[in-house]
Amino acid sequence: MTGNDTLAESIGLVGYSTIGEGIGGVLKARVQDFRVEEISAKISLDPKGRFTAANITLTNWETNRFVTKLAAACGISRNRIFFAGTKDKRAVTRQVFIIDAPQKKVASVEMPDVEIEIIGRTHQKIGFGNHKGNRFTIVARGCCHTDGKPMNDSDALRIIGEIETEMEGKIGPNLFPNWIGPQRFGSGRPVTPIVGRYVVSDDWEAAVMTYISMEGDERDDVAKFRKHVRENGITSESLEIIPHWLGFEREMINHLLSNPEDWIGAFRKLPNNLQLMTVHSLQSVVFNRTIKKRIDSNVTLSKPIAGDLVGRIDDNGQLETSSLVEVEERTLNRITRNCEKGRLTVTGQLPGSTVGKPSGIPGEIEQQVLEDMQLADQNWNVEGIRRLSTKGTRRSFVTGFSEFQYEPVPIAGDETMGDEWNKGVPEGQLWHPEGACIRFRFTLPSGSYATTLLREFMRCPLKQL
Repeated sequence: MTGNDTLAESIGLVGYSTIGEGIGGVLKARVQDFRVEEISAKISLDPKGRFTAANITLTNWETNRFVTKLAAACGISRNRIFFAGTKDKRAVTRQVFIIDAPQKKVASVEMPDVEIEIIGRTHQKIGFGNHKGNRFTIVARGCCHTDGKPMNDSDALRIIGEIETEMEGKIGPNLFPNWIGPQRFGSGRPVTPIVGRYVVSDDWEAAVMTYISMEGDERDDVAKFRKHVRENGITSESLEIIPHWLGFEREMINHLLSNPEDWIGAFRKLPNNLQLMTVHSLQSVVFNRTIKKRIDSNVTLSKPIAGDLVGRIDDNGQLETSSLVEVEERTLNRITRNCEKGRLTVTGQLPGSTVGKPSGIPGEIEQQVLEDMQLADQNWNVEGIRRLSTKGTRRSFVTGFSEFQYEPVPIAGDETMGDEWNKGVPEGQLWHPEGACIRFRFTLPSGSYATTLLREFMRCPLKQL
C-alpha cells in the first residue's frame, strides 16, 4: 500500500485504537456480502391508523433516493415518509418505514430490488435514531498482509483475535472507538462536511456550487458533468449532460436557471434530512478529529479524567445528553467505576452554539481541534435557513458491540464478483484476490457504524470499506 488515504484525512477518520497489522481486505465486493437488519422499536398498530407501517428490504439502494422514488409511486411528498436511519447503499438492508399513504397503495408498489412487507396501520411516526440498533452480517474478502501478499484463514483469525484482545485491554470489553463512519460524509465524494462549512457561514452560493460540482471518485459521466459546471457555471447545457440519477443536482440547476442568484432556494431543493446532514457531517469531522487528538495525546477514551463531561447510558445503549456531569478529582473514582460498569460514558464534542464544554486537558484538546479546523469562532447559527442552526451536542467516545462472531468462508468464483473486483487491485489498495474471506456477525446500537468497527480489524484505505 502506498500514499496517504486522502478520503480518511478529509473526514478525520485517521488512526486506530491499537497498533499493529490488520487483515486488509474489501467489504461489499458483492452486494449480498453486506447485510443489515434494523432492530426496530415497537410499532403500536391500530386498524384506524393514519399511516402504513412496512418492513422494506432494499438491495443496492441509497436510502434517500429510494424514499424519493417511493414517494412518487405513492403520489405523496417524500416528507410524508418516515424512517429511523439511512443505511449503506451497496448492501441488502431491511428496515421499517412509516408511510402516509393507503395500505393498498403501498402494497401495490413494485420497484426493482425492493421487497415490501406490510406490517399494518399505525398512528405512530418514527424519526431518525428511533430504533434499538442494527444486526450485521458482513464478509471481508481478499485479506492480505501489509506487503500485499495473500493472507490465509489461520493468520486472519489470529490477527482478529489479537486486535480484539488488545482493544479490550485498552478500552474495555466489547467496546471500540465511536468513530463516525464514511457513509455520513458521502462515499467516494465526501462533499457533505465541506457544504456544511459553507452553510454555517451562510455562504449559500458556495454551498450549492460545491454540492453540484465538487470533484469525487465517481463514474466518468458524472465527473464530466461536474467538471462542466466547475468550468462554466450554471447553464442549460449542463442539463443536457447530467446523468439521470442526479435528481437533486438537476432540481437545483433548474431552480437557478429560473431564479438566478436564489442560492438559498436552490439549496432547499435538497431533502430536509440531507440539508441537516451537511451541518451534522461537519460536526462529525470535528468529533473524529477529537478522538484522534485524544489518542495522540495518550488520553484514554473510555476512562474519565478530571474535566471530562460524562453522561448516562440508557437501556438501548444510547447516551442521555440532558444531564451531563463534569468530572472532578473528588468524583473521579466513583465516575470511573460507573464507566467501567457501562452506566456512564466519556463524551466528545459535536460543536454548536450552546453545547457544554469540558475543562482541563479534555477542554484543551477540544479547543485545539476547533482551532486547527478554523472553527473556534463559529457560532453555528444559520441565518439563511434557521432550522439548520445547531446548539450542538455530545457523543460517547466509545460504543459497544455484541454477539461478535467471525469465521472463514470460501473464496467466491470470479463470475459472482463485481466489476471492480475483477479489474484487480488498484494502486494504493490493500487486498489480494486469493486472500482469506472472513464473515463477521455482530450487533451495534443505533448511531454506531459497522464500517468503523471492521476498520479496526482491517486497517485498509477507506475506499475498501
